Amino acid sequence: MIRLTINGQIHQVDVDADTPLLWVLREWIGLTGTKYGCGAGQCGCCTVHIDGVAIRSCLVPVGSVSAAAITTIEGLSPDASHPVQKAWLQHEVPQCGYCQSGQIMAAAALLAAKPRPNDADIRAAMTNICRCGTYQRIRDAIHSAAELGKA
Repeated sequence: MIRLTINGQIHQVDVDADTPLLWVLREWIGLTGTKYGCGAGQCGCCTVHIDGVAIRSCLVPVGSVSAAAITTIEGLSPDASHPVQKAWLQHEVPQCGYCQSGQIMAAAALLAAKPRPNDADIRAAMTNICRCGTYQRIRDAIHSAAELGKA
């Protein structure tokens, strides 16, 4: 059994230690907001926070995070009141929406580490892929979230 702290709750899962965290979140815990995209850590759909750092969960063996605090999109804010979530709606960022949970988690980690990012900071941190190409909206939403977060 592997003991995990996910969104502030303890979960015990009976899986191999090398099982990707993504599959444990989706299939064993039932948190399907974290999406499967490429399985190779390239697209960012599966981004979660591990001890506050944005990590691609498809690459993380579950056994390596048993002592960590894991936050998924479901745990970011129960009522969508996080500044990034508000800004995402304000700027109508999603089109198809598939990558959005990973994008939001990456943006939230960026703002936690750097509350007033400039465009270069955003380009460097936001490496998730959006097939719809909403990168300008994403950048604008991050700037707005920075403003909302300081209020």
